[in-house]
Amino acid sequence: MPTRRRVTQRRQVVRKVREENHLDVAVRGGPYHIFAAFAISVCAFVIFARNRTKMNANKIIADIKSKKLLPVYLLHGEEPYYIDLISDYMEDHVLDDAQKGFDQTVLYGKDTDFVTIVNAAKRYPMMSDYQVIIVKEAQNLKWKGDDDLLLNYLENPMKSTLLVLAYKYSKFDKRKKAYKLTEKAGVVLESTKLYDDKVAPWIASFVMDRGWDIHPQAAAMMAEYLGNDLSKVVNELEKLMLNVPKGQEISAQDIERNIGISKDFNVFELNTALAKRDVVKAFQIVDYFATNPRSNPIQVILGAMGGYFIKILKYHYLTDKSPQTVARELGVHPFFTREYDTAARSYNRRKTFDIIAYLREYDLKSKGLNAVNIEQGDLLKELVYKILY
Repeated sequence: MPTRRRVTQRRQVVRKVREENHLDVAVRGGPYHIFAAFAISVCAFVIFARNRTKMNANKIIADIKSKKLLPVYLLHGEEPYYIDLISDYMEDHVLDDAQKGFDQTVLYGKDTDFVTIVNAAKRYPMMSDYQVIIVKEAQNLKWKGDDDLLLNYLENPMKSTLLVLAYKYSKFDKRKKAYKLTEKAGVVLESTKLYDDKVAPWIASFVMDRGWDIHPQAAAMMAEYLGNDLSKVVNELEKLMLNVPKGQEISAQDIERNIGISKDFNVFELNTALAKRDVVKAFQIVDYFATNPRSNPIQVILGAMGGYFIKILKYHYLTDKSPQTVARELGVHPFFTREYDTAARSYNRRKTFDIIAYLREYDLKSKGLNAVNIEQGDLLKELVYKILY
């Protein structure tokens, strides 16, 4: 049974995360009180874990820089970016170039086994105080059960060895003894995927940490078109930062020039045109999508439109429509709040419900249900006509 102190700590964490992430909803008094309360608690801890991933990764790197090294590192989870960030940093910075030839070994999961890993880990360093063993793609090892050799090693790991297990694209089974022994002897980092609505703020934070700034619309464009694959996002951001002077704000024009996302003909401009009921602009953008279907897949467009109109519906039900409250409740930058007011004036609650139904209908049609051999552009034109009229 958890102690009273632990229960109090958990409640404090839930309360804090609920407040910081705006998870408070009216759950008292209804038949789903217990379920809703449980769901909020679970959601709070999930968000708390996701927000902590970056902080934990930065702390691990800071500890490595200050030579606070531990014998085992298990890096696992669905988001490979932080796993690669830490394992690559250790590969590049723990030893100098002269020492790496003697005391650093890089193995790959599908090409090695536990015998090879443990034998390498048990060696003493030759030219340094430490030897580094990095097992990349560790998810490809034969993890049928806890290997006895590995378990024996983890119970008493070599203090002069840094064993790094980079287990990507999925979570390591926390029930395994290997997980518990690694937690006790070293460091475990779970790298979780960002929610889609957290990618734009992540982009802004990444850019700011490196001495640039980015316009909210530019960050939103990148997030929508690149998704939550952080490695892909970082590659494009690094390309941008090579071409935009440090200290300058990255704009939508910079995105268009360097990444190829049109600043005038994209799903954000389509949503804006729909919000203003700008018929000419909306159909110009749809025509552009129709002529460039590979760069503008209909599933991505419908997903972005769906998220947009769900936020409009949520806006209708807000009692406080001040810019600060709207930005917080909809999870958008304050720059965009006025647009949601415009959209809510253009589409009342009933029409917004209808539009969400249309979006679901055309999502199914885009996948071939009741719409055989219909071009993507024609589906979008039909959908936009229904929305506007």
